[in-house]
Amino acid sequence: MKKIRKGDEVIVTTGKDKGRRGTVLQVFADDRVLVEGVNIAKKHIKPNPNIGEAGGIKDTAMPMDVSNVLVFNPKSKKGERIGFKVNEDGSKVRVFKSGDAVDI
Repeated sequence: MKKIRKGDEVIVTTGKDKGRRGTVLQVFADDRVLVEGVNIAKKHIKPNPNIGEAGGIKDTAMPMDVSNVLVFNPKSKKGERIGFKVNEDGSKVRVFKSGDAVDI
């Protein structure tokens, strides 16, 4: 079970986008995450008339390492670390280190 999942709201802790918030669009197997609107790079695209694609420079979101983001806690309005807790019924849930439940 991963600590950061698709759909989580995260805050960036390091790099050029430090302090920015966004939603996780994809989690890759090599511990990288794609965050919406964060870590934008310019990509040069060649025109391809066969599929009707125009050339130019396009902004693309690039993946970043999972260690550079923290899940945003709406209660404390900060990014917090995640842990796991096993309930009485045997189900495993994610919790913030402050004790609040992540998945409500």
